[in-house]
Amino acid sequence: MDPTAEIAVIGGSGLYALLDNAVEHRVETPYGPPSDAITVAEVAGRPVAFLPRHGRDHRHPPHLIPYRANLWALRSLGVRRVLAPCAVGGLRPELGPGTFVVPDQLIDRTSGRTQTYYDRGAVHVSFADPYCPAGRRTLLDAAAGRGVAAVDGGTVVVVEGPRFSTRAESRWFTAIGGSVVNMTGHPEAVLARELALCYTSIALVTDLDAGVEGGHAVTHEEVFRVFGENTDRLRGILLDAVAALPAERECTCAAALDGIKLPFPLP
Repeated sequence: MDPTAEIAVIGGSGLYALLDNAVEHRVETPYGPPSDAITVAEVAGRPVAFLPRHGRDHRHPPHLIPYRANLWALRSLGVRRVLAPCAVGGLRPELGPGTFVVPDQLIDRTSGRTQTYYDRGAVHVSFADPYCPAGRRTLLDAAAGRGVAAVDGGTVVVVEGPRFSTRAESRWFTAIGGSVVNMTGHPEAVLARELALCYTSIALVTDLDAGVEGGHAVTHEEVFRVFGENTDRLRGILLDAVAALPAERECTCAAALDGIKLPFPLP
């Protein structure tokens, strides 16, 4: 079957709402349905799949997002590169609301989430560098082209949620090297690696986490307000990055499963 799309964006519906000639695809997977229908639209002459991570009505909380179904569905449509915008809390004073970060590392502090496709057989993928280097460079260049000085590198601490961190937890995350904190970056990143997909995140800081400022506490309303205020900027960066991604994958992501005997064929 010819691929429907080679690039995907996992993010809110506001990122593709204004695109022309969008076609919806409902995909079934061995892991159930994905978060929502996948919309495919043309961007700079390239078919791109858009998947709202939480569903269009935001019905999936972070700990119950069908991560395995989402990545499997995208790969089954032909996707090999994923751009993954997300909202984060800043763990350092200089990473205040409105800052964009293109992370290069991840610390998993989730619990109870299924984080692998390989429940049988010895399938151990390299995850030392969670994000695609080519995708990171493309996003950084796209941000610069829009006049946005995105931070190059940083560590995302992924927590279980849906609650926000205590002040003590927030200070600890900073002490162990965290730059920002988020609830959805894992297992999304590792599942992409297990499918040999390129995965790149761009994080929008919506607040300073509770332990960074003495009297501050993160609120649901603040997060949604700041993200909404920056949706147009984020959308522009992502669409420019899609247009600029190289035609061929020359990074190591495509070879993530080389030499490994898989217990089942991939889509």
